[in-house]
Amino acid sequence: MAKFPTAEWAEAFYNKLNTDQQYAQIAHKWEGDFYFVIEPGGAVTEQVVFYFDLWHGKCREYLQITDMSVKKPAFILKAPYESFKKVVAGDMHPMTAMMTGKLHVQGSMGVMMRSVPTVLDFVRCAREVTDSFV
Repeated sequence: MAKFPTAEWAEAFYNKLNTDQQYAQIAHKWEGDFYFVIEPGGAVTEQVVFYFDLWHGKCREYLQITDMSVKKPAFILKAPYESFKKVVAGDMHPMTAMMTGKLHVQGSMGVMMRSVPTVLDFVRCAREVTDSFV
């Protein structure tokens, strides 16, 4: 368990994605990497960016990024810290966050909408490794 959004949290999340059998089964067709861009707000005073490379139910790589030109992911999920916190804490449904613009998505919304079970289980994994927030 780890504090969101720290480097320890990203590592715990990476490990969870690679060991969780339910996620592996649900996400077996997912192909796509992304940035989590967490904008300042609340206790987060600087932008935090994590990169996750998801491929067929596993996470091939994760990084904490300071230069977003390093990777060209298929998706960018961007929101203020408070919105991410609500999604990870279970106080806001991830699809509602996307559809209402509280969580901005760059990339194919069609892929996201066809992959709702994968998205929801991805968030479940994030929730299960989070024990607190900065």
